[in-house]
Amino acid sequence: MTGPRRVLLASPRGFCAGVDRAVETVERALAEHGPPVYVRKEIVHNRHVVDTLRQRGVIFVEETSEVPEGALVVFSAHGVSPAVHEEAKARDLRTIDATCPLVTKVHREARRYAEQDYDILLIGHEGHEEVEGTQGEAPEHVRLVDTAEDAETVPVRDPSRVVWLSQTTLSVDETMERVEQLRRRFPELHSPPSDDICYATQNRQVAVKAMAPECDLVLVVGSANSSNSRRLVEVALQAGARSAYLVDHAGEIDPGWLAGAGTVGVSSGASVPEILVRGVLDHLAAAGWTDVSEVTTAEETFRFALPRESDAVGEATRWAPQARGRRPGS
Repeated sequence: MTGPRRVLLASPRGFCAGVDRAVETVERALAEHGPPVYVRKEIVHNRHVVDTLRQRGVIFVEETSEVPEGALVVFSAHGVSPAVHEEAKARDLRTIDATCPLVTKVHREARRYAEQDYDILLIGHEGHEEVEGTQGEAPEHVRLVDTAEDAETVPVRDPSRVVWLSQTTLSVDETMERVEQLRRRFPELHSPPSDDICYATQNRQVAVKAMAPECDLVLVVGSANSSNSRRLVEVALQAGARSAYLVDHAGEIDPGWLAGAGTVGVSSGASVPEILVRGVLDHLAAAGWTDVSEVTTAEETFRFALPRESDAVGEATRWAPQARGRRPGS
């Protein structure tokens, strides 16, 4: 052991306003319509949330074509392309769009720049649902920039009419590295009116950066398919943590990771309910890490309105809140 056993608990962490809105949208659909409620893709990228909703009667499908004609389908927080909306309409599906408003903002920007005949360089990860939805807004204009090699080779028609947009869940550092690469090639590269990285992604990364230099080990609670959760592991290592790992729940903690660790940092991705963080803290307490201090770098006090299709439905089940008794994103 390298010092006293203590835990640094990052804040903000866990559910963001967009995730809170998406999960509550599904719960309200269940309350009003009863099961089954269909959801295209995972409503958010968290195994616990998805499994819990599945047990309550939600059916997750990969494509809209798997939903019976005339049934109710919810579109996930990551957004969908116009083609998906058209397919749902053609099949007479009742739809509720739970797309995060910050993703919707990027979609609007893509449409606007396409109308102005810009080439849109979309910084993001190939195959991610959010990226696919944004690409679908202007497929003739969007060029995906995933890797450093992409940034050096992506073709454009007119270097004076190029703009960058980004997936909302990337790390700020990763995004700006790609932007600088692109700007070296295209000095007239335009930027969006405001950064596309969402407030929650940025806040969670800032909190992890603040505690990581003091940590022998950082545990990030989140699922492997959660982009923002994976980024938190990378951010922790880059900021000075000796080691960092992603775990879905406390049962995935390897005892070997704790050997020799004095200070353990804990955070969670934006789609992670607080009950899973509490499980990790309980696990650490049982192993001797009972001294817990919260590292707070921002307060998140707002929430997004529910989709208008959900307005008439009653109050939904609450997911476990963060410490200090408030709901994330509330």
